[in-house]
Amino acid sequence: MNPTQKTRRTRLTGLPVLSRKARIIGAGAVFLAVCAFGAAAIAPLPDASDLPVKSIAQDLALPNLADQISALQQEPQQFIHEEKVRPGDSLASLLNRLGVDDQEAATFIKTDRIAKGVMQLKTGKRVQAQTDDDGRLEWLHATVVDNQDMPVKTISISRKNNKLVAQEAAPKLERRVEMRARTITNSLYSATDASTDGGKLPDAIVAQIIEMFSTSIDFRSDLKRGDHFNVVYETFWQDGEMVKSGRILAGEFVNRGVTYQSVWFEDPASKAGGGYYTFDGKALKRGFLKSPLEFSRISSGFSMRVHPISGNWKAHKGVDFAAALGTPIRASGDGVIDFQGVSGGYGNMVVIKHWANYSTAYAHMSRFSSNLRKGAKVSQGDIIGYVGSTGWSTGAHLHYEFRVNNEARDPNSLNVIAQAPLSSAELARFKVAAADMTHRFALLRPGSGAGQAMAAR
Repeated sequence: MNPTQKTRRTRLTGLPVLSRKARIIGAGAVFLAVCAFGAAAIAPLPDASDLPVKSIAQDLALPNLADQISALQQEPQQFIHEEKVRPGDSLASLLNRLGVDDQEAATFIKTDRIAKGVMQLKTGKRVQAQTDDDGRLEWLHATVVDNQDMPVKTISISRKNNKLVAQEAAPKLERRVEMRARTITNSLYSATDASTDGGKLPDAIVAQIIEMFSTSIDFRSDLKRGDHFNVVYETFWQDGEMVKSGRILAGEFVNRGVTYQSVWFEDPASKAGGGYYTFDGKALKRGFLKSPLEFSRISSGFSMRVHPISGNWKAHKGVDFAAALGTPIRASGDGVIDFQGVSGGYGNMVVIKHWANYSTAYAHMSRFSSNLRKGAKVSQGDIIGYVGSTGWSTGAHLHYEFRVNNEARDPNSLNVIAQAPLSSAELARFKVAAADMTHRFALLRPGSGAGQAMAAR
């Protein structure tokens, strides 16, 4: 054994360590030996199994499982159940499925002014309840909805000081931001009904898409196979169930190779309402819609024509949109109702006075919107009536006129006026919101690897 080995074995086995002087002498000896013999090899370290091992044995007491089980059995148990209201359910059948065996609770729900709302729950709605191991009700939660299936209030029943009490509050909804991408193969609605990425888009979101881009795209005649769009929008959830959709936060539509984009911006530093803007901060709300109808086709333009009833050659001072009877008619711009009633060959007619010297007329309506009256303010997109065939008309359609100083003008030949631009301070805040939506659109585009449907809370 050479000195180096002895030194290592001494340190590993716990024997006294050689002094610094001895280590130096030993190291020198090894060095000299190597120099003297040239090819001498240092022996490998000893195997760990040769080293002494110190073992420590200790007796550990095992837990008394029987005592723990007994203690658990003695503690009061709680049971939480969740059920959906079924067709034909009574209060008794609902409580029975919830594990409630408590006559006091059943009587309380039937008689208390707030608690009796549980008996008004609609089919399919969730109810949660907690009971003890005897079926005694400890708490119950349920949400009451209106005729549109929107949450109205949340009813909570609980025990306080061993007495049942009921409270109601506004429903607490969870907001989510969802992202969808679609390609047009047939029509807008067939694309929005696609279920390949998580289901169809909510109807309210589809309506907003149409409204958002209707100043640039006629969704009846302009769409082409291969057009596509991306949309980012809000949804609101309760107990894991979507209860309503919110606002579109950003939209992108590629129609015939032309890209239209918009992003919602509501300046947090001002009290003004929000609006849609291009990604460089220009307002998108234009003075007038391209079409007062969501889906239509132009059956007669602004030109000379043979009158369909008189047979005379005369100027047609408006645009006729062919549409099904009862199709909603929208105000093409903000304004005030200047006329509502019957006007000769125009039949049922509405005239809206806009800013400055602009006005629009809508004729041959089947009926007017119920809340319409002269002097009432209307906003762009508000429904003012429904397509009909009154007056001198040979079929259901809307006769639409755009007037400047009461003179009919071709609406397709006029430049559209937009909203006022953002201030420099508003523009800086807008860019922050727009950057987030730009990133989301990048994720939705083909090749991003992000998939066709995403959601973030």
